[in-house]
Order: sequence, then structure tokens, then C-alpha cells
Amino acid sequence: MSQVAKLFSNGRSQAVRLPAAYRFDTKEVFIRQDPETGDVILSRKPVDWDGFFAALRGADVPLDFLDKNERSQPEQDRDPFSGWGE
Repeated sequence: MSQVAKLFSNGRSQAVRLPAAYRFDTKEVFIRQDPETGDVILSRKPVDWDGFFAALRGADVPLDFLDKNERSQPEQDRDPFSGWGE
């Protein structure tokens, strides 16, 4: 059964009061919206990269995932901030 959380306004922002069982142990969370359902999903923001590297080590990547040419592409001059906004 789903629990219900209360919404409230704080200035021009909307906030969610989470029940104690759903509290996060960090100051920031990742937020995304499911494109199919519109559901808003909060995820714990890791404090370091350890989880990512552990998942990478455990990944089953085929040996032919990238051939020699795909791994050896020439350097490209691109704007790293192109399309980024805050």
C-alpha cells in the first residue's frame, strides 16, 4: 500500500514533506520524471564515485564491445558546455 506525503509551498518553490521511513541521509537528491507516467522520482545522490566504479567492475561487457577503430578515434574540438543550462 502506498503512503501519502504532504506538499507545501516555500516561497516560489514546492516541497514535499517525506514520512520518516523515506527520509534521505544526504543534503541533496537526484530528481527525474518518468516520461511515460509523469511520476517524479527522487534518488539518493552518492557522496563519492565508489558505487559507480563497483558497478563498472561487475559489468559483463563483451570483449568485442568496441573494436580497435572505435577505441582510437581522433580528437574532436567540441564545446563541453554546448546545450547545458542551469
